[in-house]
Amino acid sequence: MASSPAAIVEAAGREVRVTSPDRVVYAATERTPEISKLAVCAYYARVGDALMRSMGERPTAMERWPDGWREGMRLATGPQDRDADGFYQKRLPRGVPDYVQSVRITFPSGRPADELCPSEPAAFVWAAQMGTLTFHPWPVRRPDVDHPDELRLDLDPQPGTGFADAQRVAAVAKELLEELGLRGYPKTSGNRGIHIYLRIRPEYSFEDVRHAAIGFGRELERRDAGVTTAWWKEERGERIFIDFNQNNRDRTIAGAWSLRARPGAPVSTPMTWAQLAEVKDPRDFNLITVPDYLAHGDPWAEMDAEVFPLEPLLHLWRTLPGGELNFPPDYPKMPGEPPRVQPSKKVAAHWDADGNRVEK
Repeated sequence: MASSPAAIVEAAGREVRVTSPDRVVYAATERTPEISKLAVCAYYARVGDALMRSMGERPTAMERWPDGWREGMRLATGPQDRDADGFYQKRLPRGVPDYVQSVRITFPSGRPADELCPSEPAAFVWAAQMGTLTFHPWPVRRPDVDHPDELRLDLDPQPGTGFADAQRVAAVAKELLEELGLRGYPKTSGNRGIHIYLRIRPEYSFEDVRHAAIGFGRELERRDAGVTTAWWKEERGERIFIDFNQNNRDRTIAGAWSLRARPGAPVSTPMTWAQLAEVKDPRDFNLITVPDYLAHGDPWAEMDAEVFPLEPLLHLWRTLPGGELNFPPDYPKMPGEPPRVQPSKKVAAHWDADGNRVEK
């Protein structure tokens, strides 16, 4: 069958050419109609100003689904996983339009890469034309890509828990932040979880920010038995996991206003605390409904108006018991890190006091 003619989407005065505009990206659901590639590109053009406030000038990985997304499709686990349907693109391809800019970042391995760095709304539309559904921005801005300007608290429901549990924990988190003189900005994850962002002074290392998230998570554990910071899944139980490792270098979560590869084109939607408390089902916030929701005002519009120190959270890290926690498996062994072995498989005699394997 012949492909449909290309279409043009305008984003902040710039025209972006969209090929195969009729391609179905999301199948119809009981909540949403069938959604085309053109509709995805038009959505990102429509929310472009809000995207720039939250993701502009940030290194941004693209989660690409070139043939659209369907139930059962799989995201690649790494560069060698060539049979997957979707993949993360961390390096900007060659031959991009001149308005699509990049910034050089360094991975934990020390390898550099030139990653998408949106400087205008059309960059998001171009990425959507390339099959991007979800944007994964770093918590830094150029020109300083080594000092985060935001702390991200990822409230991740574990099996047996759901969005309502994350809402309860988010309310406790809000109280704690306010007690510490800090202001958090919540959003739905676009799935079952909740993300809370805190604008911070860009003078801390990634390790500092990660430790602040651990300290915050441990205080939440003290206040709510349904919270855990346990890195190993077998130890989490039916609780809300505070995923502290999302604050590491090259670890990202779905950006504000991003679509997710889920049924019904849900959106990771910024909210006020009052709006978050009223949500019954986060799937109600999707490509169809969010533009009208945003038209009533961006709940994160004032996020950059005030920045905060990390000291209150670093104090929790230093004073609450527990010590260092595990880093992701692709990271080099870090100082003070516990053994990288599941607790149920750990044989004490095989590890020294510093968490290093003892060869027999």
